[in-house]
Amino acid sequence: MLNKQIQVASEVGTLQRLLIHSPDSGLGKVVPSKAQDWLFEDIVHLDTMRKGEYDYYVKLLLFFLDPDKIKGRLATIDADESRDFYKPESPAYFNSDKVIEVQKLLSDILEDELIRVKLVAAACAIEQEWYSTQEELLRLSSTELAKTLISGSTPTMEMLFPPIPNLIFTRDIGITINNHILLNRPQKQARTREALLAQYIFHNHPVFEEIRNNLIEIPDNETLFLLPEEEADEAQSTLEGGDVMMVAPNHLLIGISERTSVYAAKQVIKVLFEKKVVDKISLVKIPKKRDYMHIDTVFTQVKRNVWVVLGSLANSDYDQLDETFIKAGLLKTKKSERVKIVQFHRESPHKPVEIEHLEELLMEISVQDLGCKPQDVKFVYSGNNEFPYGAREQWTDSCNLLAVKEGVVIGYDRNDKTLDAFKAIGFEAIRAADLLQDFESGKRSPETIENTFILLPSAELSRARGGSHCMSMPILRAGF
Repeated sequence: MLNKQIQVASEVGTLQRLLIHSPDSGLGKVVPSKAQDWLFEDIVHLDTMRKGEYDYYVKLLLFFLDPDKIKGRLATIDADESRDFYKPESPAYFNSDKVIEVQKLLSDILEDELIRVKLVAAACAIEQEWYSTQEELLRLSSTELAKTLISGSTPTMEMLFPPIPNLIFTRDIGITINNHILLNRPQKQARTREALLAQYIFHNHPVFEEIRNNLIEIPDNETLFLLPEEEADEAQSTLEGGDVMMVAPNHLLIGISERTSVYAAKQVIKVLFEKKVVDKISLVKIPKKRDYMHIDTVFTQVKRNVWVVLGSLANSDYDQLDETFIKAGLLKTKKSERVKIVQFHRESPHKPVEIEHLEELLMEISVQDLGCKPQDVKFVYSGNNEFPYGAREQWTDSCNLLAVKEGVVIGYDRNDKTLDAFKAIGFEAIRAADLLQDFESGKRSPETIENTFILLPSAELSRARGGSHCMSMPILRAGF
């Protein structure tokens, strides 16, 4: 197939297709006593998150990826209080094959009777539901069944399952690596059902037909059940998409984090090298802290030569200063708080190379993999590297940006000091609402806009602990 529909070889090539999931009714059912079990730090106001924030994200993506679906209609869409434009079950739904809603894909495959029966049985088994629940679910239409499997609630508002509120972070269900898709294995029980739904979609929906043989599933550790509890955590096979970055056609990054294990990373290295999908894989071990979660919470790429990063984990100056205090006996060693980087090459997989600092790795990617000059590589630091804003703004996703094209990123509107750092290197900042009006009027064009930070409203979204990078699963980017 010459005209590929699934191919990602960079973090900043022009975005052409991606998977998203708009906030569903399940987010409105997260209660304080269960919020952390369901991986939320707080409860959110669903209506504000949808209308006042996420809808802007969808409109921006449509203008960049599929403008025929929205241009000339913005006022009508915004005036419709029902929001039918955003609802897959509505005749007015935007129904783009470039900005693709996971709920729509799920609804499509549930038209197949065999898939319906198998998926409902699997979901009920995971959630320990009765056989009678399966019969109840199988009586629903495909559209209503898809909504129920995601939100946990039936059309009559009966709550059958816990919600899976993290599905808005579609980055974590899988990652496109050249023309392969790596499926995730979630570390937390709260994400098991969303991983199941994703597997059925990838294996059965026509959108993924061309790469059906290129789906990669990470095997379980077959001896896990034999291990004592204190050893089992390290031996689990868990991986989430926020810890995987396709930074160049030949180079993949995998984070070792709170959510992704060394065991899983080893399995990915083995499979990708055997299939000759990439030439090198760098493992980036970050502290196992809720503050960080995945590597894309501490750095993302903006341009071939520009990265946004949390300075306390990236900058060698921090380590050197700490080492001085440690040697003087004034500071305890914090080895667990440091980033460790090991790089594996396909031609010599048993001779890994250690890289000392995160900035060194990112510099190597820009220079060696992407052809930049060393003097042109720039780092934008969370909070402009000012105390205490670096940590504060990283917590609200200052480092979690989605590049819709090289040098044009979507980020949250609340990280003021980080935005100052972007402006200092020549970026323009514009509110999402203003940019949409400019696109609609023709004052600006998605094709010509450059070096721009798009400010997405974020009062509720930021409380969900994930940014625009998390809320996307690119499946097609233009090459360089």
